[in-house]
Amino acid sequence: MSKKVAFLQGNEAASYGALYAGCNFFAGYPITPSTEVAEVMSVELPKIGGKFIQMEDEIAASAAMMGAALAGFKTLDSTSGPGLSLKQELIGMACISEIPCVIYNVMRGGPSTGMPTGPSQSDVMCAKWGTHGDHPAICLVPSTVQETYEEMIRAFNLSEKYRTPVLVMPDEIVAHMRERVVFPEPGEIAIEPRRTPTVPPEQYKPYDTSFGDVPPLAAFGTGYKFHVTSLNKGQDGFPTTKAEWVQAEEERQVRKVEANADDIIEFEEFQLDDAEVVIVAYGSTSRSARYAVNEARKQGIKAGMFRLKTFWPFPYKQLTALTGRIKGFITPEMNLGMCHGEVERAAQGKVPVMGIFRVDGEPINPDQILDKIKEVK
Repeated sequence: MSKKVAFLQGNEAASYGALYAGCNFFAGYPITPSTEVAEVMSVELPKIGGKFIQMEDEIAASAAMMGAALAGFKTLDSTSGPGLSLKQELIGMACISEIPCVIYNVMRGGPSTGMPTGPSQSDVMCAKWGTHGDHPAICLVPSTVQETYEEMIRAFNLSEKYRTPVLVMPDEIVAHMRERVVFPEPGEIAIEPRRTPTVPPEQYKPYDTSFGDVPPLAAFGTGYKFHVTSLNKGQDGFPTTKAEWVQAEEERQVRKVEANADDIIEFEEFQLDDAEVVIVAYGSTSRSARYAVNEARKQGIKAGMFRLKTFWPFPYKQLTALTGRIKGFITPEMNLGMCHGEVERAAQGKVPVMGIFRVDGEPINPDQILDKIKEVK
């Protein structure tokens, strides 16, 4: 039997990926260039008994999403640019309260209102450092419409598995382009279930580390009563200032992601077997990079690409392993060097890292990358 195929926009594919993953609650506020997600969810969720709500602003949307997650729903919020900035306090609360949820953010020009209709890749640092304090961070950066569909499923799975918010960040080009999408059959892609308590309500503690770094999460309304706070808390969920508890709690929250980086990080290697010049790219820029690598190969230059699918946790280990056999890295990106700095950290000074940066609302083209490849000696 042939699979269902559709010609979809990136934002539309993101919506259907979320639905496949079991998303049954959406709260959001319209903003260019992510509004199509809300439009699709407003139509599709009522068909399956899910809930759609447009809140009065981005902050309220995040709060609604988190509340629904605590009630047992799989929740999604979509935004862009200034909307992501407004959500940071609530994202921080989702991190410290360990509330699973997915935030879909389309990267457009910034800061502030910036260039609402222009592409950018300048939000990736916001995914890790936007909200204050030490906290876990998972950020996925798809480069095709098909991958946007699939990465939304993975985002929900990671969110449930590690009980944390996950951000999916396509750039505006990926979000608004249209491509062929092949839909998986029901059950073809495994869906991570929420880990619920195995103890009776009177014994339940929402942050009981005896069950590991990711404690089970009960749903409000199922007979389990527990406290949720944005403050540092003990295993019972109530606030604490006890130094050793706070230290252990914050370390655990970061550890549950960082210690499982190999499970979370995904990437693509293209022509890397004998590459002497490695382009590190993500999102739509990786499509230009792929073309440039092929052109370089025609000219006898051994170029390859390391394409990020997961931006956070960053694949330092994998990139460091390449430094012993290459001449240098190139980082093309639609910002002023956000990925570049992380690649420099991975390179550890062993090889040069050269950047191509654009923030003028235009994509990086293959010729720019090819010219830079030729500069690597």
